[in-house]
Amino acid sequence: MSSLTEKDRPIVQLLLNTGTCPRCILRFCCVGSQALYRHPYKDLMKDLKEFLKNNQEKEDTVCSDVVDPPCKRIRLEHTEEGPDDLNHNGALQQIPSVNDENTATENSAVKVCNVCLGILQEFCEVDFVKKVCQKVNSADYQFTSFVFSVSLPPQLSVRERAAWLLVKQEMGNLGLSLAKDDIVQLKEAYKWIIHPQLSEELGVPADGKSLFEVSVVFFLTNFFYFTVQSVFTRMAVIKALEKIKEEDFLKHFPCPPSSPKNLCVALEIQCNNGAVFVAGRYNKYSRNLPQTPWIIDGERKLESSVEELISEHLMAEFKADSFNFSSSGREDVDVRTLGNGRPFAIELVNPRRIHFTAEEMKGLQQTINNSSDKIQVRDLQLVTRSAIGRMKEGEEEKTKTYSALIWTDKAIQKEDIAFLDDIKELKLDQKTPLRVLHRRPLAVRCRIIHTMKSEYIDEHHFRLHLKTQAGTYIKEFVHGDFGRTKPNIGSLLNRTADILELDVEVSCLLFIFPGN
Repeated sequence: MSSLTEKDRPIVQLLLNTGTCPRCILRFCCVGSQALYRHPYKDLMKDLKEFLKNNQEKEDTVCSDVVDPPCKRIRLEHTEEGPDDLNHNGALQQIPSVNDENTATENSAVKVCNVCLGILQEFCEVDFVKKVCQKVNSADYQFTSFVFSVSLPPQLSVRERAAWLLVKQEMGNLGLSLAKDDIVQLKEAYKWIIHPQLSEELGVPADGKSLFEVSVVFFLTNFFYFTVQSVFTRMAVIKALEKIKEEDFLKHFPCPPSSPKNLCVALEIQCNNGAVFVAGRYNKYSRNLPQTPWIIDGERKLESSVEELISEHLMAEFKADSFNFSSSGREDVDVRTLGNGRPFAIELVNPRRIHFTAEEMKGLQQTINNSSDKIQVRDLQLVTRSAIGRMKEGEEEKTKTYSALIWTDKAIQKEDIAFLDDIKELKLDQKTPLRVLHRRPLAVRCRIIHTMKSEYIDEHHFRLHLKTQAGTYIKEFVHGDFGRTKPNIGSLLNRTADILELDVEVSCLLFIFPGN
């Protein structure tokens, strides 16, 4: 085994005798050759024994660069401390000496590794790899690469530290040092072994940047883990171990780690695709349709919403678990959205299907439009996450055009409203409207009415076309909201005014879509 040198021999000998598997031995010998870990388990065990056999006569020259290193056999056989003192006074447990090959063979015949609990043994075999791939294939995902993740039981962190302290002391006796970060991490070694097998079986490459994740959750079955797993997570254990002094650790935990009674089990094999984002614009033609589900105190007020009419078709085609809907602004339930429509985006969580051609997206758009006369969508397309962020940028600097049907209590003539057409860049102070005060903080917001154009209908009705700063409360600008919006149409006309209908006609929003 060319990756191991004579200085590794005491470590190999020590760990084999304590019940550590060959791959964990390679990790603690800081072997970084990925190919070596992929060798069959039996071959690795055979190679390690051969390594010990071939170097048996060189025991006294393991580290030729260290002056007179203490002989491990002598140190172990002539120690003055008895077994009753172990692990109670901050001392490492003494390991029986290895006198010949037979002893090493007997002691190393361990079913479950005392460090990795079998993860680098049984779970590296072909049968387990096929089990993972069967789970992936049955989930029916579209993917062109994968990233593999592993979740380990918290107990492994304790065992890893105990083994490290054991090896650290052994190397210290040889005049060498071993930092915790020098050891090849269990997850890293496991991925070295599993990646090529999964890649071959699935027919796609492993890629750390892939959006398709295959994850395995390992679990150690015992009562203690069931009762405290929510408290003692792996990260909580790691942080706790960082704070414990070595001598305190050795007083409470066996070192070397004890032989485990149970093998780890693969509790879950999970697949997850990164979110896909679909965006477009929608028109709303109903005055009885909210943008999102209208539910008050658990009771649904209206049967559908813009969000649901669009998302139900996307969810079905992308085969996603769930979705998140967002838009650039929102209209009230009784307000129509006309013109070029309101930009929206939907995040589809964990979709099984992710590849759609432009023609397929057009077909999906048509399906949505044919399903209801209350809405229509346009420019439906796949976009990136960053594009969704741009949809929200600078909303207060954007402009919108509205059409409002207004009623007045006193009779009006055409000349009574003509002056509104001459008003430009009218500044408003809008206190948070009463109707939204339950969900918006109380504040006074400055908004601008850029232009207005009046259209006389009769003595009590006229239509007003407005171009305003985005975020302006149009209804409140008309009726004044009990004086909370100043000035307002009522105060400008010196009479009571109210709004009967409101349409969003044009959204001059900068979110980039084809057809803008």
